[in-house]
Amino acid sequence: MSHIFTRRTFLRGLGVTVALPWLESLNVWGDETSTSQPASEAPRRLAVLFAGNGFHKDHWWAKGSGAQMELGRVLEPVAAHREKLLFIRGLYNAEALKGNIHSSQTGNLLSGAPLASGGDIRSGTSIDQFLAQRYGNETKVPSLVLGCEKANPAVHKNYSMLYSSHISWSSPTTPTPLEVYPALAFDRLFKERGNVGEESVLDAVLEDATDLRRMISTADQRKLDEYLDSVREVEQRLERAGQRGELQGWRPTLEKPNVPRPADGIPQNIGEHMRLMCDILVLAFQTDTTRFCTLKLNNDHSSLRFSELGVDYMIHHLLSHQESDDWLKVNQFFTQQLAYIADRLDAIQEGERTALDNSLIMFCSSMLTGSHNADQLPVVILGKGGGRVETGRVLDYLGKPNRKMCSLYLSLLEQFDVRMNEFGDSHERLGEI
Repeated sequence: MSHIFTRRTFLRGLGVTVALPWLESLNVWGDETSTSQPASEAPRRLAVLFAGNGFHKDHWWAKGSGAQMELGRVLEPVAAHREKLLFIRGLYNAEALKGNIHSSQTGNLLSGAPLASGGDIRSGTSIDQFLAQRYGNETKVPSLVLGCEKANPAVHKNYSMLYSSHISWSSPTTPTPLEVYPALAFDRLFKERGNVGEESVLDAVLEDATDLRRMISTADQRKLDEYLDSVREVEQRLERAGQRGELQGWRPTLEKPNVPRPADGIPQNIGEHMRLMCDILVLAFQTDTTRFCTLKLNNDHSSLRFSELGVDYMIHHLLSHQESDDWLKVNQFFTQQLAYIADRLDAIQEGERTALDNSLIMFCSSMLTGSHNADQLPVVILGKGGGRVETGRVLDYLGKPNRKMCSLYLSLLEQFDVRMNEFGDSHERLGEI
């Protein structure tokens, strides 16, 4: 943890810092004193994508291995990455089987901790925040916690709905603040102070970028140009979406509304909202601005609607109780976000590996199906963790003595050189990870 922030390579401008992607001709990722990575080796990252309320019971499955792996229809969008995929069956969280449905199945998903009832708030530090506290001082942003639906402060059957709204916890009593506005998440990555105004991030660092080009190879110049183009494209999309009013959760169709204003936090176009958050996650990893991110696509007990999919007759939570074609369509829409992130990361070359190869992207839910079944949880991991994880496999723990989610977390922590005797309710790793 002795990494010196000022010695890393950045583009700098007035109130703006843009971390560089991996470049072969520069030692970008650290110095010899860094505890997590050797100098010039691309970093390992962890992201967790959460989709509340489970999946269609008939179409969440995988079998076989490698290029011949077969996937159920929910996972069809990630079929192109099956050789970089781990399908894990049979894991469960013992504490999720106690207390209430929804809230007590979500608030400890990444910690395995017991939850306080009666409207009190107590869970456990989640794996993403544990890693952020261990290594977060090596990057500008220790962790990025994103969401597409605002937190719900209500109480449901004697448990706070804040549990349903947060999977990332900085401490047992502190859910990590959830950023649902793409523009603010983008600003957190690149802007250092609030008075920069509307100046483009790239305009602010243009002079520094021009100087850098003289110092790097032709191949790295192309990579730098591609990266800066991607930053500009996200900036422009955020500006257009902001002009349409879509980033504030509501877009009027008249000069003056003729109906009461909808509740905050439900974007007019959820597809655009999710895609922007996916792009920001990729940018955060590509720039090494952070190495740990959670993206909550919706809350457990979600109120999201999906009119753009032709599914507009009930909210996500109620739809989850039906094993219908519409439910499958929504499941696949969520999986498409995972596939998009994987596509983007796999297109970023970092030496001999891609950014996806250097990452672990866990896709999970609070229950297996919408009928509140938490006896086993749906878990998929994409990426190779810097070449440490053998992928293209199906791991089945159903019926085995060690099938705790926290056993998976002990194994994942080890991929980041964190070796612990226990995490949450587990004292034993999953040996196959």
